[in-house]
Amino acid sequence: MDFDAVKRAAQAYQGAMTAFLRDMIAIPSESCGEKDVVARIRLEMEKLGFDSVEIDGLGNVIGWMGSGEKIIAIDSHIDTVGIGNIANWTADPYKGWEDEKVIYGRGGSDQEGGMASAVYGAKIMKDLGLIPEGYRIMVVGSVQEEDCDGMCWQYIYNVDKIVPEFVISTEPTDGGIYRGHRGRMEIRVDVKGVSCHGSAPERGDNAIYKMADILQDVRALNENPADDSVQIKGLVKMLDPKYNPEHWEDARFLGRGTCTTSEIFFTSPSRCAVADSCSVSIDRRMTAGETYQSCLKEIEDLPAVRRYAKDVKVSMYWYDRPSWTGEQYKTECFFPTWINKETAPHVQALVDAYHALWGKERIWADDTARAKREGRPLTDKWTFSTNGVSIQGRYGIPCVGFGPGAESQAHAPNEITWKQDLVVCAALYAVVPMLYRPGEKQESATSFRQELTGNDIR
Repeated sequence: MDFDAVKRAAQAYQGAMTAFLRDMIAIPSESCGEKDVVARIRLEMEKLGFDSVEIDGLGNVIGWMGSGEKIIAIDSHIDTVGIGNIANWTADPYKGWEDEKVIYGRGGSDQEGGMASAVYGAKIMKDLGLIPEGYRIMVVGSVQEEDCDGMCWQYIYNVDKIVPEFVISTEPTDGGIYRGHRGRMEIRVDVKGVSCHGSAPERGDNAIYKMADILQDVRALNENPADDSVQIKGLVKMLDPKYNPEHWEDARFLGRGTCTTSEIFFTSPSRCAVADSCSVSIDRRMTAGETYQSCLKEIEDLPAVRRYAKDVKVSMYWYDRPSWTGEQYKTECFFPTWINKETAPHVQALVDAYHALWGKERIWADDTARAKREGRPLTDKWTFSTNGVSIQGRYGIPCVGFGPGAESQAHAPNEITWKQDLVVCAALYAVVPMLYRPGEKQESATSFRQELTGNDIR
C-alpha cells in the first residue's frame, strides 16, 4: 500500500473537510433536531460519489461504498448538546471562526469533526482502490447519542438488521486509539412524604429531609474508601481483587466507577407547606465487574434508604423520546461497559495503520492539544461513554475508537477541534480496511462486556 499517497490525498482534502465541518457546526442539531444536518451530510456524500445514501426510520444517515457482503462501519454521532450559558462563549457557537490550525464552534470535537473525517476517509478509499474485495464500507451519521448513547445502534441492529464485521467510532480520542470505556446508567430515587401547613411542620413528613439523608449516603458511596473504617464502602472497592476478583485488572484499566446526584425534583402544595415527595437522578458510571442489578442494589442498601424503605423507590430511567422522524424506540437507560483485547484484529488494524502513517506516538497541532497527548500511551480508553455501549457492550460487535478532537472539548463552551486531526483521521480510516486480518481471530475480541455478567438486557 502507498501510505504516502493516502497522506497526500487526506492533506489535499483538508480545505474541503474544514468547509464541510463548518457547515455542520452552523446547523444547530441537538438530539431529536438533526433533520437539517442529516440533509447536509447526505448532500456531501452524494457529491463525493458514495454508491448509495439512505436515511433509516430513526433518522440515521448511512452512506455506502463498495458492494461486498461483509461490512466495516465508521460511526459518528451528529447530534450535539446545547450551548448552555451563551455568556461563557467568546464567539457565536454556530458561526465561530477558524485560523490556520483550529476550528471553533459547537460540535467540532463532539462529534461532527468525526463525521467530516469519516466521509472523506471513505472517499479516499474509493479513489485509491482501498476497499477490500468482499467488503462494503458503511459511514453512519447517528442520531440521539447525546440523549441516549447507543440507542441509534440498537435501532440499526434490531430494526435495520445491519451487523458489521467491526465498527470504528470517530468520537474524539486525543490522538489515541481507544479500546473501551466505562458504562453508565441513569438511576432515579423517589421518596414519599406527607404534606401539611408549613406553620406546623411536625404534622407532616418532609420528603426533602428524608432525601437529604439519602444524598449524604450517595455522596459517601462515591467518596468513601473501601476499608473497614466506614459503614458505606466506596466504589473504589472494585479496583481491589478482594471485592472484584474476576475483573479488577480491567477495572483498573478503565478506572473506578462513580456516582453523583445530577437532578432534584419535589412536589409540595405550596411554598407554605411541607414537601410530600422528592426525587433525584443519579449519574452512575460503571467499571468492569459491575452490573445494573448490583448498582441498583447498592443504592437500595444505603443506610438511609433502608431507614425509609417503605417510602423509597429505586429504579432505572427509560428513554422514549421520538426522533426527528417521529420514530420512537423505547429502551432502558443502561449503557454497558466494554473493553477490547489489545490483540483483537480490529484493534491491531488501527494500530498498524497508525504506525505506518504517523509513527508510534500521539501527534498534536499546538500546545493545547500537546498538553493532553504527550506521554500518553497510543492505545487507551475514553473517560466518557459512546455508541460502543450498544455496538459492543450490548451486541458484541467489535468496536474501536479513533477520532479527531479532544474529550476535554466535549460539552464545554468555546469548543474547538484541530484541522490536522481531520487529516490524520481521514487517512487512517482509509487504510484500515486493507490492514484488517479477520483470519487472526482466535476467540472473542472482548476482554470484558457487561452483557456477559448477568444483565437482563431487553
